Amino acid sequence: MARILTGVQSTGIPHLGNMLGAIIPAIQMAENSNNESYLFIADLHSLTQIKDPKELKYNTLTTAAAWLACGLDTSKTVFYRQSDVCQTTELSWYLQCFFPYQRLTLAHSFKDKSNTVEQVNSGLFNYPLLMAADILLYDADIVPVGKDQIQHIEITRDVANRLNHQMGSTLIIPEARVVKDKQIVPGIDGQKMSKSKKNIISVFEGTKTLQKQIMSIKTDSKGVNEPKDPDNCTVFNLYSLVENQKEIEALKTQYISGSIGYGDAKKLLSQSLLKKFRKQINRFHYFMNHQEEVESLLQQGSSKARKVANKTLGRVRQKLGYSS
Repeated sequence: MARILTGVQSTGIPHLGNMLGAIIPAIQMAENSNNESYLFIADLHSLTQIKDPKELKYNTLTTAAAWLACGLDTSKTVFYRQSDVCQTTELSWYLQCFFPYQRLTLAHSFKDKSNTVEQVNSGLFNYPLLMAADILLYDADIVPVGKDQIQHIEITRDVANRLNHQMGSTLIIPEARVVKDKQIVPGIDGQKMSKSKKNIISVFEGTKTLQKQIMSIKTDSKGVNEPKDPDNCTVFNLYSLVENQKEIEALKTQYISGSIGYGDAKKLLSQSLLKKFRKQINRFHYFMNHQEEVESLLQQGSSKARKVANKTLGRVRQKLGYSS
């Protein structure tokens, strides 16, 4: 049985790209009885950017509510809040003492902002080792990542090997599982959907917001009765990600024949999203109105996580001479 660990950022209500590209695939992976699944909300990482306690708490709540709404089964997945497991920060400190400063300056999370280094806090600089602690603390075998996150796993493996080399076999060396078929979901501007680009479509923020976002999707200037290229249309591409093959082919025919305008195509997309995710939307609002249930589930998961974390940390402390 492989132990699979996934961390999710607590940056607010997940958008359509998060749902199709990360949440739903991760939940499907957790359903595999051959896997032991751990999933945590990385609220400590959020502190490198967000300093408002109300915003931090709200972001964690909405992130948890969205995952639960999408069908996460907490009886099959250890679902917990990162900040509830204080052992994470202790292990992070030990790892920092085994990892060279110069190597951290090459980390993408720091290097991308090195031109404005005066704005970089030390938390952001040490971010990769907090992430390494997240992984190593639970003896994770596999960490699913996108190509842009491979470096984090390389750092995790590197620091674990350094500690093992100096102190003897202590930490499990994880493997990265690159998610090759991870869906790239286009935003309203045609680029990859991202909150930082402000091009998102949010399923959970209400019908009016969803419709407004979809109506703002960029298209070319072809008229209602002109033939259109479905392959180069963001509206059609999004529709293809959520609809069945019959409906996709029907819309494609209308595009090519020039029998539908972009306005009507956008309305079809809105209707399709609201229909496909009706259950998830209702469950999300249920959990937002029953926050005590979300909190209870997170606490239960955190309790399970701490038991595993204590075993790993015990091994490390013994090797370092902090306990007998």
